[in-house]
Amino acid sequence: MGLELDYINGQTPIDEDEKEGLLIETITTKSELNEFEQQNIEEAMQWVFGRKFKAKEIFTEKFICNIHKRMYGDVWAWAGKFRKTDKNLGIDKYQIPVALKVLCDDALFWVENGTYPPEEIAVRFKHRIVSIHCFPNGNGRHSRLMGDIIIEKLFGQEPFTWGAGNLSKAGDTRSTYLHAVKAADQGEYAPLFAFARS
Repeated sequence: MGLELDYINGQTPIDEDEKEGLLIETITTKSELNEFEQQNIEEAMQWVFGRKFKAKEIFTEKFICNIHKRMYGDVWAWAGKFRKTDKNLGIDKYQIPVALKVLCDDALFWVENGTYPPEEIAVRFKHRIVSIHCFPNGNGRHSRLMGDIIIEKLFGQEPFTWGAGNLSKAGDTRSTYLHAVKAADQGEYAPLFAFARS
């Protein structure tokens, strides 16, 4: 029996060939998948928050892919590897490495030159990386953890609360988040800044 997944608004479907990358054969439902992914993500967060990082380390393809692999590597064979298919979100798969390099260079410039306040740097980075959609799945959770890493490790502030709800489930918190992301897509960041600390 294969993995049967139902998607809610804003979630990226996993292609059939990507489903073959599932490392735990007993998983057959979305709730089981969420449970195993959440356990893996919590392990990644423990690893992250027990360490120190510099901006030149964080804003690299290697670091970004390593964080995704730590978040999903126990569940998915493709964790930490750029997607090989185009999705309903994100840029063309072949443009990912260049777009990510531009984002990392921009973010390093923002930090070194104080272009934006700390929270704005973290949230702008989160928004741009999720817009690129580097990986087959888990981009939203990965981008929020990257925002948390930036705000805590580079600026010594508390990680964001991101609405303090489960964004993997349909509901008001997820709707507010998706509206904030769509506003940021149009250059209006205020709702996403507010959501990050709500």
